[in-house]
Amino acid sequence: MEYFDFVAGDSFDEEAEYPINFFAEDIDFEPDAPEKLRKWVEKIILTENCNLNFVNYIFCTDDYLLALNQEHLQHDTLTDIITFPYQDPPEIEGDVFISIERIRENAHTFQVSFERELYRVMAHGVLHLCGFGDKTPEEKAQMTEKEDAALGMWEGM
Repeated sequence: MEYFDFVAGDSFDEEAEYPINFFAEDIDFEPDAPEKLRKWVEKIILTENCNLNFVNYIFCTDDYLLALNQEHLQHDTLTDIITFPYQDPPEIEGDVFISIERIRENAHTFQVSFERELYRVMAHGVLHLCGFGDKTPEEKAQMTEKEDAALGMWEGM
């Protein structure tokens, strides 16, 4: 497993306030209802019998995420998310980078709201930190099932 030591410009100059934090790099974006999102992500982690140490969500542009993808994963493609774990499950420590531009485009493509697509991808990232993959058809099916369950938890909150 490859680990990525992230230090984002001014975003991490101050000590993190919560175990789940939201930052923006190269884009002006703040998620709605951050306290509710924190509780929801923590609930996903607890549901998977994992221990939350910290998760940083970093919202960014396509260009920012493409540069990370090229530099650290040697992939020359756009993506909506890259997750960098720093511990193995059940310990949860990691950075989840999300392209807001990809989220907007995918929401339009899949004919869902921006928020629903954003929350699906946020759940996807934390599920990766919990040990779930998405490389094989079986893993993809399980990941989709877990994402759907997480979205159901969000709607029930």
